[in-house]
Amino acid sequence: PMLDIKRIRETPDAVRRGILAKGADPAVLDRVLALDGERRALLTETEQLKQQRNAESKAIGRLKREGGETAARQEAVRALGRHIAERDARVQALDEAFRAALLALPNVPAAAAPVGADAGANRLVRTCGRPPSFGFPPRDHVALGTALGVLDLRRAARMSGAGFPLYTGAGARLQRALINFMLDLHTREHGYTEVWPPALVQEAAMIGTGQLPKMADDMYRVAEDGLYLVPTAEVPVTNIYREEIIEQPLPLRLTAYTPCFRREAGAAGKDTRGIIRVHQFDKVELVKFVEPAASGDELESLVADAEDVLQRLGLCYRVMELCTGDLSFAAARCYDIELWAPGHDGWLEVSSCSNFEDFQARRAGIRYRDADRTVRYVHTLNGSGVALARLMVALLENGQQADGSVVLPEALVPYLGGLTRLETQ
Repeated sequence: PMLDIKRIRETPDAVRRGILAKGADPAVLDRVLALDGERRALLTETEQLKQQRNAESKAIGRLKREGGETAARQEAVRALGRHIAERDARVQALDEAFRAALLALPNVPAAAAPVGADAGANRLVRTCGRPPSFGFPPRDHVALGTALGVLDLRRAARMSGAGFPLYTGAGARLQRALINFMLDLHTREHGYTEVWPPALVQEAAMIGTGQLPKMADDMYRVAEDGLYLVPTAEVPVTNIYREEIIEQPLPLRLTAYTPCFRREAGAAGKDTRGIIRVHQFDKVELVKFVEPAASGDELESLVADAEDVLQRLGLCYRVMELCTGDLSFAAARCYDIELWAPGHDGWLEVSSCSNFEDFQARRAGIRYRDADRTVRYVHTLNGSGVALARLMVALLENGQQADGSVVLPEALVPYLGGLTRLETQ
């Protein structure tokens, strides 16, 4: 099951409230409950028929030993067998429909999540730093990046279409520096273990983390072999322990760099200028496997780890807690971290830090042994630590100077061979 079926059976009203709070259609819950009831009744009936057949078969055996007539009773047993086979086929069909219905059921928001219908009800948690003030009209990242020779969107569009970046010269070097800076920070100071996962995964992996079937239209699928390009390292890293019992001590904290691929099918017309919303981008991801009692605290520390990246880069950002209606399909609770982008004149999300509780673990079969050696489902969490395209936007726009150059954060200088600013050539 995805949501615990025992929870659904015992507290259907609470689950219904959670689904409604997410703005989802409760009809999917009605279907789960109806299929579950039908399936359980059919299983009971089939089991009774099997018991009846076994009892009758034993009676026929005794009758044969005693020399009695058994032909009519044997035919009745064969008829019972046909009824059982029909019901077994119906049970199998119901199992498939039941699983499909469960897969369509979203996670229930945590009790602590603010209640609201949409992003307008999200809660401001804190703001760090102040937006820079300029003695000139700030330019956006497209104008800056083009003039500095670090961003070539014209040639990127010619080869791939809209929504794909091409970083050149110091821009490409800056991307590489940011990836190494973040991986070093998370592994050396935040306690994460680095992994380098595949960038193509099977359908089961996408189902496990909740991207499928809900968000199929946003995913890139390789038709020939059914593999999917990863939309985030969350998918392969979480699925490292798919169908396993984690035997090492929890919490387990992993970080990974991957390119990420998204169609953004549901975002047509939104933030389309430059590299704010792109189909391919780089990201350093943070993933945690934790004991259920610890997942609330682990979410707070996950947010702090992502924030540390932005603090060391000297960027102004804010943390927003998502309300129930703005939570993703799989998340029980989530914080968004948003950077201020003066050229864009707005906030850009660079990280979503989510607690999925046991939702992904149930879909992917990820378990652990508790202190009593009882096998239980882990809680999974993940967040960007952080996404690079919008980080690049913020670095260019916040660091711009009157002469068109861009001052780079001191934290990156060791990764850039001493380069402290981008200048027009």
